[in-house]
Amino acid sequence: MIKRLFILCLFVGFSSAINAQIKTPQPSPTAKIEQVVGLTDITIEYSRPGMRGRTIFGDLVPYGKTWRTGANANTKITFSDNVSIDGKELKKGTYAIYTIPNETSWDVIFYSESNNWGTPKKWDENNIVAKTTAKIEAMPMPIETFTISIDDLTSKSAVIGFLWENVYVGVKVDVPTDKLTSKSIEKVMAGPSGNDYFQAATYYHNEGKDLNKALEWMKLATAGENPPFWYLRRMSLIQADLGDTKGAIETAKKSLAGAEKAGNADYVKMNKESIAEWTK
Repeated sequence: MIKRLFILCLFVGFSSAINAQIKTPQPSPTAKIEQVVGLTDITIEYSRPGMRGRTIFGDLVPYGKTWRTGANANTKITFSDNVSIDGKELKKGTYAIYTIPNETSWDVIFYSESNNWGTPKKWDENNIVAKTTAKIEAMPMPIETFTISIDDLTSKSAVIGFLWENVYVGVKVDVPTDKLTSKSIEKVMAGPSGNDYFQAATYYHNEGKDLNKALEWMKLATAGENPPFWYLRRMSLIQADLGDTKGAIETAKKSLAGAEKAGNADYVKMNKESIAEWTK
């Protein structure tokens, strides 16, 4: 019995040692930077290798070769809106950033396939959505850790900077602030939309608040040509709850016609049932 217990203790101890995980610092820790530029969100995720006494450009990172622009997985950049780089529009979304460092300039490439580890096994020129060349600026002091920055912010642009060793390279990104702001202004100045009125009326109706106000909003929501049949359905229910049976039936018939045209069986059924109930 004692021997079995001893063997069991050894087994448990050995299993615990196997399952234990040793945590050590990563040689190229990951980083994430987020910046609002105008009204556009820009997010960059990358790994940050260090110099550690090595010569970087022209040696560790060869000239004229495509570089992952960091370490480990792809360096990724995400735009919340369409942006422009060197006159080329990039649709909102996530891209990998690759670079080709040279002695006096870098080629900076935005690549649509962003789920690679390092450079793709098969490079596809069709995945290049934007490419620009940026001149190298010499740094007055060595930059030990590879760094990406988002600086020189204006309401319409920013500069994505790449810094390492004694090199700085900057790429300007233009964002559609004027377009987004103008659209926002136009929407607000035009007043609430039909959907805004519909949502407000629905809330008032569901919560038993001022039904006259809810009906007023529904009249505004359905004022245009061919109002949605679900708008008319809500309006008929509010009219019925206010005691306007005749008005509720007329509105429900309009909703029924729209639902039949759209092939929506649920609303056809609900309207028919309501009309039958209100005509008793």
